[in-house]
Amino acid sequence: MSEERDVLSFTDDEENDEFEEEGHLLEKHGTLSKWTNYLHGWQDRYIVLKDGTFSYFKSVTETAYGCRGAVSLNRACVTPHPFDECRFDVSVNDSVWYLRAKDIDERQQWVRAIELHKQTESGYGSENSLKRHGSLLSLTSGTSLSTASASSFKRGRGLREKLAEMETFRDILCRQVDTLQSYFDSCASAVAEGTVYDLTEHEDDDIDDIDDYDTPKTNSSTNSSHPSKIGGLKGRDLASILQQHGGHAPDFKGEAYTFKATTAGIIATLSHCIEIMSQREDAWRKRLEREVEKRKKVEESYKTILMDRQKPIVFGGPDYEEGPHCAINEDEFFDAVDAALDKLEKEEERKHIAAVKPQPPPAILLSPNHSLYNEINQITAEHLKFLEDKNDDGEDNWIMLHEEGEMKVYKRELEEDGLVLDPLKAVHTVKGITGHEICHYFWDLNVRMDWEGTLESSRCIEWLSEDTFISHNIIKRVWPASQRDAVFWSHIRHVINEDEEEPDTWIVVNYSTDHPTVPVGKYVRVKMNVSMACQTLIEPPDDGEITRDNITCKISYTANVNPGGWAPASVLRAVYKREYPKFLKRFTSYVKEVTAEKAIML
Repeated sequence: MSEERDVLSFTDDEENDEFEEEGHLLEKHGTLSKWTNYLHGWQDRYIVLKDGTFSYFKSVTETAYGCRGAVSLNRACVTPHPFDECRFDVSVNDSVWYLRAKDIDERQQWVRAIELHKQTESGYGSENSLKRHGSLLSLTSGTSLSTASASSFKRGRGLREKLAEMETFRDILCRQVDTLQSYFDSCASAVAEGTVYDLTEHEDDDIDDIDDYDTPKTNSSTNSSHPSKIGGLKGRDLASILQQHGGHAPDFKGEAYTFKATTAGIIATLSHCIEIMSQREDAWRKRLEREVEKRKKVEESYKTILMDRQKPIVFGGPDYEEGPHCAINEDEFFDAVDAALDKLEKEEERKHIAAVKPQPPPAILLSPNHSLYNEINQITAEHLKFLEDKNDDGEDNWIMLHEEGEMKVYKRELEEDGLVLDPLKAVHTVKGITGHEICHYFWDLNVRMDWEGTLESSRCIEWLSEDTFISHNIIKRVWPASQRDAVFWSHIRHVINEDEEEPDTWIVVNYSTDHPTVPVGKYVRVKMNVSMACQTLIEPPDDGEITRDNITCKISYTANVNPGGWAPASVLRAVYKREYPKFLKRFTSYVKEVTAEKAIML
């Protein structure tokens, strides 16, 4: 019983402590340091917090001229700085105010005041808090009934109806008690006035008319008489019963008073319990709503943190030049303008170096003693072998996957050391240009930037011979992927066919290599093995000179490119299948346009 009393007695002290802060939302104002811009930095501003609005003035003397800025705290986010104990930020969407107090206590006061105003604006503040009563009574009290609010009656309508039924039952019981009390009072009155002795004297008389006897009268009973013989009882017996019941009248009266007081106390206590339950239900509902709202905010904050684990540093904000996440190094810290100019000069210098043409190649072929001599011959021979790759039965090992006009894409089943390679090859036929022209423009570094739109720069690192050089390409960045580069040797060769009936072949091979002047750095290094092999078919005219209308070029193009990092082979094959035709169409169109007015290069 003591535990129940303690639970029900949780009223004024704890509840008032919980809600006392919500009951007083006072206007707060003072001077804080506010970050203005990159040039002026922190400046003192007069801040006013009133009616859920956060506004600032240049100074306290200029409040009459209007505020410089204001935000509503309904959807504002207040963030204390993790490192600066005096600073806190107030943000609404993309607008951020950087503020700094004099000390940590002042910052806590401002943050606490802003949070209280936010709760009021969101509907969970003092204006919507519960009306609290005095100390509630325990179940054993039953002396007074607290004033029930109309809202509590509406919420506890079902319990109120049950309470009304109990009050009706109590009225019925009280009327029955009054009837019994009247009976016992009548018995006591009969004994006191001597009517009982009259019954003993007329014991032998057979009296049927009860109106001949006088009966005692009470305030709550009707006029009645006691016959000498009622219900088979003789007068002496009836007199004995009346004497006995009349003696119980005083005791019954006390019990009746106790019964009425007890039932009244029960009704009062039950009514009070209903009031307590209504208030408790309202309080817990408010708490549940707050917890749900807090949970939503925590979930939103958690999602925001996952999406952006580190808050981006706003250019021009205080975090850009101070704190642990400062984005300016020591040189830039003292003079940001000069640092920006230095960056521009370095960028211009880099572009100028990239645009400088390399020295002309030496008029010699690659020496057999060169470290890349065997590799160049081996890779070139492999690509020439793939042009006419047939099995033992003389059938072509290349299987066609895609056909679009004169464009065909083939696949070949190939395994090396148990690894499935399945290289792809694109074959295209173009009229009006020669194989020598195709390979020349594909190999020539001076025109590479004219047709290759994916490159940021392309330069020659070293000329190995007049037909071979090492190139360094920087590929344009495709956000959000990292920027990539490629270092490869490029070799062009004219292969004379042993069969006089078959046309000669021009081939260009680009193969990845390493060079000490361009080590792997900030770019992701791309690995490649690309070849462009062309044969020229000529239909001699009946009369006159050969024109471009009599020339047809058969192109065979393969490109195995690893973009860096790991990528599934199926994904790379899908990209090659789509990009091969697009590249060949674009490149051959460029060559036809450039050579249209030039002499034929056989």
